[in-house]
Amino acid sequence: MTSVDEANIIRFKSHGHNFEIMADNAKALAVKSGANLDMKDVLAVQKVFTDSRKGMPASLNALKEAFGTDDPLEAAKIIIQKGDVPLTAEYKNNLKEQKKKQIINIIHQNAVDPKTHIPHPAQRIEAALDEAKFRVDEFKDVNQQIDDALKSIRPILPIKFETKEIAAKIPSLYAAKSYPIINSFGKKLREDWQTDGSLVVVVEIPGGLEEEFHSKLNALCHGDVETKILNIR
Repeated sequence: MTSVDEANIIRFKSHGHNFEIMADNAKALAVKSGANLDMKDVLAVQKVFTDSRKGMPASLNALKEAFGTDDPLEAAKIIIQKGDVPLTAEYKNNLKEQKKKQIINIIHQNAVDPKTHIPHPAQRIEAALDEAKFRVDEFKDVNQQIDDALKSIRPILPIKFETKEIAAKIPSLYAAKSYPIINSFGKKLREDWQTDGSLVVVVEIPGGLEEEFHSKLNALCHGDVETKILNIR
């Protein structure tokens, strides 16, 4: 249980009533993000208030009207999900850094130098984002920021998203074991089993993952694998 001294007040207004709970900020943010935590561990006081500082509890009728339940723990969960959870500067900075890493990773996996068709190292992408002074929005979905990130670094770094179709012939000894690798990289477009037991597949993968794809297949087959790029778009 969170101590009262360390708890933050989370407020929510509904059906003409003001509701407040006292909760651990980090745990409340986790619940708001979808984590399934025991509300007894999240709340400092297992009550819903109209004024927490004065210790004025919300009536059961008010809870029932606003939340469809008079259970304070269930009501508190809804308050967290719909209410305003205070964000500390440290939390916002950590969230921003996490999303920046995700943006870099997505670009690294999908984008290449359009002249060489070789992916840029993650460190180079990060340096370009920093040079372009790209601002990561800690509250916006990562996928919604990718286009803006690419636009910001194109004057600095030649880059484009690319998809590659790669054919691979895998010897019979390793064919069955290759399925997890193949399926983890992208979409399987074709699969043909040869009379000698070998497997020929055509997979569509993000352009930036080609090197890793070859590396993992070679490691599995001890170098005894044939690959060919069929199409780039």
